Amino acid sequence: MHKPILVLNAGSSSVKFSLYDATVDGELAAQAQGQVEPIGSSSRLHVVDRMAKPLFEGPIQASTHDGAISAIQAWYAAAVGSEREFAAVGHRIVHGGSVHVEPVRVDAAVIAALERLVPLAPLHQPHQLAAIRAVARLAPRVPQIACFDTAFHRHQPALALAFALPSEITDAGVRRYGFHGLSYEYIVSVLPHIAPECANRRLVVAHLGNGASMCAIAGGRSVATTMGFTALDGLPMGTRCGALDPGAVLYLMQQHGMDARALENLLYERSGLLGVSGISSDMRTLLASDEPAARNAIDLFVYRIGRELGSLAAALGGIDAIVFTGGIGEHAAEIRARVIEGAGWLGVALDEAANERNGPRISPVDAKASAWVIPTDENLMVARHVLRLLHA
Repeated sequence: MHKPILVLNAGSSSVKFSLYDATVDGELAAQAQGQVEPIGSSSRLHVVDRMAKPLFEGPIQASTHDGAISAIQAWYAAAVGSEREFAAVGHRIVHGGSVHVEPVRVDAAVIAALERLVPLAPLHQPHQLAAIRAVARLAPRVPQIACFDTAFHRHQPALALAFALPSEITDAGVRRYGFHGLSYEYIVSVLPHIAPECANRRLVVAHLGNGASMCAIAGGRSVATTMGFTALDGLPMGTRCGALDPGAVLYLMQQHGMDARALENLLYERSGLLGVSGISSDMRTLLASDEPAARNAIDLFVYRIGRELGSLAAALGGIDAIVFTGGIGEHAAEIRARVIEGAGWLGVALDEAANERNGPRISPVDAKASAWVIPTDENLMVARHVLRLLHA
């Protein structure tokens, strides 16, 4: 039996993981997935197989990322009855900057480069680096591969990447990068099988979840996206504000005495759906609520999607399809229906019955532009990159 590939997606309070085996024909088969949550006290490990059948559920000691990954490693050793190591560990890394535009084997230089990008992704990068260091301590012989959410957007036109700033600021790396690239890359990879008529056409993919963005794609390549220099830009998200006039930041500093730490907390942790509603960052909770503030947060979310959709359609010169993915995109039929209703001017229409059963196609066959629901799988995309690099 071949050694499996472990894929880690580390956050501040959890480590999610997937385990893949390579099949005889070189494909990847998911064997298990799970998570450690929360990291700290009262941690639990939850593991299911490819059919979502429970494999393990119980308390563990995981006060740090080391403890979480050690628990995953211990479960795996017990499950296979040996100390067999993984073939490699793949990591989803949010920010690769302008240097790392392809998946790469992790070494000290890569870690140092990613450390310098922490200010650009403060919610994600530190914890993903903590997972890399934990694996290096616990399994130093196992190769680690970093895969970047920014990489999919590397071929965007120069104009799409630029801010109207002095050249010395632009040259210092202050430009648009874009995120959720592994999700968009996965959607592009499965379109020929799910919606072949959309492959290589003009698409807008809406990755809607606690983190939310949209991407204009033509011929399988990113043309424009809503997130920019950081993962704070674009759509309102669970707790992130999305697009904000930079003058508002200056005002908060000058008139309200907010420093960088206070602003970071406000814009990343206390805004978005949570900030507007004052109730929750979870779209499911808001959709179930009768509170006017919950409806106001939903209305703003849908409105901003419509605004950004128009912008992305302009970048493409029209659209042939819109694809919904991510937790909200895949499961919130009401949000999809409202977005499509507002996008009638683009030729999109809704098949209500198909939308209620979550697709995959949720538009009539005669619609000028089709609409789809396609579940994303960022971990599988990471595993594919790991397998390719192992065989390179």
